Amino acid sequence: MLKRRNLLLAGIGGAALLAAWRYSLPVATAADQNFRVTHTDAEWRKLLSPQQYAVLRREGTERPYSSPLNDEHRPGTFGCAGCQLELFASDTKFDSGTGWPSFWKPLDNAVGEITDRSLGMSRTAVNCAQCGGHLGHVFDDGPKPTGLRYCMNGVAMTFKPRNA
Repeated sequence: MLKRRNLLLAGIGGAALLAAWRYSLPVATAADQNFRVTHTDAEWRKLLSPQQYAVLRREGTERPYSSPLNDEHRPGTFGCAGCQLELFASDTKFDSGTGWPSFWKPLDNAVGEITDRSLGMSRTAVNCAQCGGHLGHVFDDGPKPTGLRYCMNGVAMTFKPRNA
């Protein structure tokens, strides 16, 4: 007869095995590519906040609905928080209901895409074309005209309003 304690311990053990397996998988990274803006790991840590560093340099994800940029609707440009490269125009932003700033198209030559096979699935990660910082992922469930949803971490970006 299973006791609650044994079931709980089995669940914790299973979660630990799953975590160990997840971290043993090769994670897609832009680190092997050459970028115009480069810094040492120590320099990135000084330049970025801890949360920006976790997302941009370690491919983390911010909590949904935590970024003020999710509610940014002024005309302007969203740029990389790591190197200030302009990434997305505000007129391509839309409310995806996911809790992250979403866009249907990046600016020309602003982002790169790589296959991300972490978490036991295959998806397309999006990185800054200038510094390689991880921005988020792109999915094929977005609005017309592209049908794409660039689901970005707000902490990985800045916003520059357009001058009136």
